[in-house]
Order: sequence, then C-alpha cells, then structure tokens
Amino acid sequence: MSVQETTRIDDAVIAAWNAHDADKFVSYCADDITWYDVTTPQPLKGKDGARQFFQGWVTAFPDLNLRVKNRLVTEDQVADEIEFSGTDKGPIQGPPGTPPLPATGKKVTNAKGTYFSRIRDGKVVEVHTYPDMAGLLMQLGMMPSAPQGKM
Repeated sequence: MSVQETTRIDDAVIAAWNAHDADKFVSYCADDITWYDVTTPQPLKGKDGARQFFQGWVTAFPDLNLRVKNRLVTEDQVADEIEFSGTDKGPIQGPPGTPPLPATGKKVTNAKGTYFSRIRDGKVVEVHTYPDMAGLLMQLGMMPSAPQGKM
C-alpha cells in the first residue's frame, strides 16, 4: 500500500470514532485484529474485541471527539498522537475483573494518547494504544494533580 492509502484509512478510522459509528469503525478492522492497550493485561482479539474497546470509550464519553496532533505514516504503519475531549457520562471500564469507574459528569479537554497501527491489505491488523490515564483521571477529579508551577 502507499503512504497516501495508509493515511486515508487512518483518517477514516478517526472519522468513525468521531461519528461514534462502531459498525464503520469495525469495517476497517481485519477479522483477526489484535488490540493491545496499556490498561488491559491481555490483548483484545478480533472484531468483537475492537468493538468492545471502541464501545467502552463511546459509552464513557458519548460526545467523544478525537483530533490528530502528530502523525507518522509508512506504507503499512501509522503512529498518531491524539487529543480528545468529551463529557464523562458513563462508566469507564478498567481492566477485566475490576469495577468500572463511575461517571463524573465532568468535561475532559485536550486529554492525550498515542496509538500505533499496522495495516495489511487495507485493514487494521494490530493496534497498540497508550491513553494518558493519569491526565484523564486528574481532569475527572479522580486523581490529585500537581499544583500549577510545582512540577
């Protein structure tokens, strides 16, 4: 694939997230996709696993909006730094076996994360995600933040 095609697929994936369209999102995933997330001890497998990851975020933040800040693209890989915003109106799922965090009703702005995707034959086959959970929890008031200018 070309860099332009890989970029087009990544743009379409971001658009599906912003439209909160799980079916569209999953249509860009390979049947055997493997999803690794820093907050989950075991990878999520297949389209069902990818849908589960997607739905968890959209349930917690029904007005979720992603914005790509930086992107590196090759013929078969994408690395994106993103910022996201949204209002925490649903539970935030933690690792399996842990209770979800209750909704706070608070707005999150410019929360950060990165992800790395591998694409084969026009489909996403592997994803590694690294959301800034400490920053997110600070914005939600669930974790203390450092006083301004004291870091």
